[in-house]
Amino acid sequence: MSLIQSLEHATGGLWPYLVVILFGFLPSEVWRWLAVFLVRGLDEEAEILVWVRAVATALLAAVVAKLLLNPNGALAVIPALWRWGALAAGIAGYALFRRSVLAGVLTGEAALVAAGFLAPG
Repeated sequence: MSLIQSLEHATGGLWPYLVVILFGFLPSEVWRWLAVFLVRGLDEEAEILVWVRAVATALLAAVVAKLLLNPNGALAVIPALWRWGALAAGIAGYALFRRSVLAGVLTGEAALVAAGFLAPG
């Protein structure tokens, strides 16, 4: 019996998820916990943290731009106007919830999911 067949038998076909957790999630999670311990005592407005937030926001903006301008998969079937409407909803959510990036992302994502269900075709 091969290793993959053994894993399928032992996990009931859930072995790909186990592989993702072991080799995708856990290695990056170690660095996140290390960062939590290293930033203790740093001022929230420290120059390095302001820079880190700026880089994280820029990366998020780049991903959103790619998804808007060059979608693939299931997102490609949603019309561009609906995708841009979800972006507008995300910006409104960001503004309404005291400039919270998380609120903007969740609002835009909810609008995009709704567009996926409501879009014609």
